[in-house]
Amino acid sequence: MTKSYLEKHLNQVLEAGNKIFVPYIMAGDGGLDQLNEQIDFLREAGASAIEVGIPFSDPVADGDTIQQAGIRALREHVSLTAVLETLNQNKDREIPILLMTYMNPVVQYGVKAFARALTEANVSGVIVPDVPMEEEAVITDALKEEELAFIRLVALTSPKARREALKQRAEGFLYAVTVTGTTGERAVHKDEVQAFLTELKEGAPVPVLAGFGVSTPDQVKKLSQFGDGVIVGSRIVKAFHENDRPVIKTLIAAAFNS
Repeated sequence: MTKSYLEKHLNQVLEAGNKIFVPYIMAGDGGLDQLNEQIDFLREAGASAIEVGIPFSDPVADGDTIQQAGIRALREHVSLTAVLETLNQNKDREIPILLMTYMNPVVQYGVKAFARALTEANVSGVIVPDVPMEEEAVITDALKEEELAFIRLVALTSPKARREALKQRAEGFLYAVTVTGTTGERAVHKDEVQAFLTELKEGAPVPVLAGFGVSTPDQVKKLSQFGDGVIVGSRIVKAFHENDRPVIKTLIAAAFNS
């Protein structure tokens, strides 16, 4: 498969001697009218790509902070359709955008129509945490037709053979889940995370990013030493909700000093 725009962009970050930083934001938390401005802020602050979450009523992978952000967005009547329409208003941005959603909204929208809508909104890839590798063709066939990256998640608890299979299928980047459980801030990560990231990086065809539980500049730096960068969700969502943007700038800057 040809390298996606997302993968090329992330490799350019690495070639420049920096680590990759992907912030997660919940679309519509505080109102959809803020989404494009938040994307512009994150791009200017130095984010490598941006993960945009779609609010969903049963977010099995999300911890409390992101769940609450999703509830606030749903109260604003935010939907997948509305998010795509909003992203369409700012489609000339150069920074890669990833959509993080669950499969139910995609099925409701229509899988092929969803893939086409992503392309129209200049979205580069998608993360769907409730679709296992064995069933991913339900969405990957449509994404492939539009040359969109399907981001696979690899867990600490995944057997070695499964990790290898996911690694070889990887597109855009490999999402290394560095905790057991849902998203959310963690004080420490287990010692086995270092070995986990090192193993994934060996022979990986795409960058390896550590996510879940990354919430401090020190964690950004430490985890970036063993992988190619990080994804930060709950801390970014909390900072936007509390209007504490200096925290976001500090987190992103840590990836450039790793």
